[in-house]
Amino acid sequence: QVQLAESGGGLVQAGGSLRLSCAVSGRTGPYDYAVAWFRQTPGKEREFVVVLNWNDRYYVDSVKGRFTISRDDVRSTVYLQMNSLKPEDTGVYYCAATPLFTGGYNYLRATSYDYWGQGTQVTVST
Repeated sequence: QVQLAESGGGLVQAGGSLRLSCAVSGRTGPYDYAVAWFRQTPGKEREFVVVLNWNDRYYVDSVKGRFTISRDDVRSTVYLQMNSLKPEDTGVYYCAATPLFTGGYNYLRATSYDYWGQGTQVTVST
């Protein structure tokens, strides 16, 4: 069993930065699973943001160049550094985990992940 706990959300002005954390615990560490970030706004499905699988990173186009995912194996934590934030980045951000995958895995789908955190709210004001 894997437990995920997000933190670091908050209110920030457009152009600002936030760093989200996803603490990974249980019978594994962050290097044993692929860890992704999704976000969701009311009335919409969860949207894929980025995944870290082994040392590979896949970002949704809308955040490329602004968001960076990283991993601290000592702290068993995955981070999402978000820079140049825009109002459209507003939402509840969730981290999710699934066993490390190989080619052909549909990492874009929320249903492809087995474990989820409780989410953290990010609000970007104009």
